[in-house]
Amino acid sequence: MLIDSHCHLDAPEFDADRGAVIARARAAGVVAQVIPAVAANGWENLRVICAQGSGLHPAIGLHPMYLPEHREEHIEEFWEFMWNFRPVAIGECGLDFHVDGLDVQRQQFFFEQQLRVARDFDLPVIVHARKAFDAVIATLRRFGGPRANSGNALRGVVHSFSGSPEQARQLFQLGFHLGIGGPVTYERAQRLRRIVASMPIEYLLLETDAPDQPDASHRGQRNEPARLTVVRDEVAQLRRQSPEDIARATADNARRLFGIAAPA
Repeated sequence: MLIDSHCHLDAPEFDADRGAVIARARAAGVVAQVIPAVAANGWENLRVICAQGSGLHPAIGLHPMYLPEHREEHIEEFWEFMWNFRPVAIGECGLDFHVDGLDVQRQQFFFEQQLRVARDFDLPVIVHARKAFDAVIATLRRFGGPRANSGNALRGVVHSFSGSPEQARQLFQLGFHLGIGGPVTYERAQRLRRIVASMPIEYLLLETDAPDQPDASHRGQRNEPARLTVVRDEVAQLRRQSPEDIARATADNARRLFGIAAPA
């Protein structure tokens, strides 16, 4: 049984056949997906989608690439949605220094505000980091300790990890997982493949990031959660473990992090 720890099943690319996509995932052994939001105007749609079937777990967040859509009042709306929505995480949030024109200070503001929400509600965070790993790690370190009046410490996952071995080590020290998806199947991703081969398995999560980041044998096509089996098999080969062991360990990691109950 597999858990897709990062899948944008609410994306418009799935509007025409979302039910069939979910059915293919279940047939492939993917029993659950964590679906992170990217902007406040999509939170309600995400809630509706996740209410339509078992194994669909929402996270609400403000993605740095959608910065022009974010408003400070959206931070206040987290509190209302939190009580009615019951998300399993805050995210997708983080920093993106790859896209030109995204104000760094404003990105940092929304990232830090979401970390505060996660800590206040004792929820994990799903972090986006692109060409911004050092800044993300510094921010997580600054906010990582328990808040005085709550005792909650940050935890979460940096999805689609593409950093260095040293950055991975620092994230492990902070108690953060690495989300590994389609990029690990590409031969040119040698640094990532070496990290995945030797990293502590208790920090490993599998993801598709569907409809984006398809695996090497599916490049140029729409990705979907059923393709998680390809990622599982590649990781198993790199680590010289059985696919069943990788599925079991990563699903257990996802359940612990996100509070997802095992299927009956």
